[in-house]
Amino acid sequence: MRELTITSGRNMQHIDPHLTIWGWEIPIYLFIGGLVSGILVLAALYYIRGKEAEMPTVVRLTPLFAPVFLALGLFTLFLDLEYKFHVFRFYTNIRLESPMSWGSWTLAVIFPLSLIWAAMQMDKVFPKWRWPYKWIETAIAFCNKYARPIAWVMMIYALTLGMYTGILLSAFNARPFWNTSILGPLFLVSGFSTGVAFNILLSRSKEEKHLLTRIDIMAIGVEIFLIIHLFMGFLASTQVHIDAAQLFLGGPYTAGFWVLVVGLGLLFPITVEILEIRGKVAASRIPALLVIFGGLLLRFIVVEAGQISHWTF
Repeated sequence: MRELTITSGRNMQHIDPHLTIWGWEIPIYLFIGGLVSGILVLAALYYIRGKEAEMPTVVRLTPLFAPVFLALGLFTLFLDLEYKFHVFRFYTNIRLESPMSWGSWTLAVIFPLSLIWAAMQMDKVFPKWRWPYKWIETAIAFCNKYARPIAWVMMIYALTLGMYTGILLSAFNARPFWNTSILGPLFLVSGFSTGVAFNILLSRSKEEKHLLTRIDIMAIGVEIFLIIHLFMGFLASTQVHIDAAQLFLGGPYTAGFWVLVVGLGLLFPITVEILEIRGKVAASRIPALLVIFGGLLLRFIVVEAGQISHWTF
């Protein structure tokens, strides 16, 4: 707990002696981490399966955005640091018991991997693309020889990144709403779903969008299951965890979470996507936009509610 409190001190507003609230930077960072995780997992998976030609948006196009998004996410995290010039300290040691250390080193690997993968796709997305220096072309040609191992490593680290965004919060024992093993898988699946939705937005292939829609239906179904399981676990636990659940069951986050995140960001999109698959309604980008909106709002609500949730003595 001490680590993230130190790094996020500048943007905390004191509510009471035992409660501090982060600014907007942390939820944005967690959302972008999940989105990039979903994009890169899909890209690596379908490349490994040999579906590059059938899934050009997934394997070639959307990964071009991954390093840009990651840079934006790291910038928001940098803005939240109280001691900005001490950021290098994350990389002066490795603490296996620290989620922050795992996250820092995961980002140190996944960011260059995303750059390499994006560079490998440039000439495929833009046929007339030419690199300004010969050594860059040589380096990319070398990477292309080992594209499959690179894809495997990228997928493993992308999965780690998606899981880490939830584990980072769940490691805080002092915040009962965060302190659950469900948060890691929930953020992983939510990030994967937003990555699928982002691909749907950019895809121009009917077959590709159809497959992505089916994948998103499954991802949303798993996400809904995890949310139900999350609250069932809280309600079957100690009183402090029951109190944490009550924040969403009649408390201040009830409408925002169940109407906007679950209703508008999950149930409505999955209903429309099922109707699209069955040919009952015309294909639309609205469900994908709502999934991304729901994923973003989920991070904001979970981060804020977790800080209001606390132990009483």
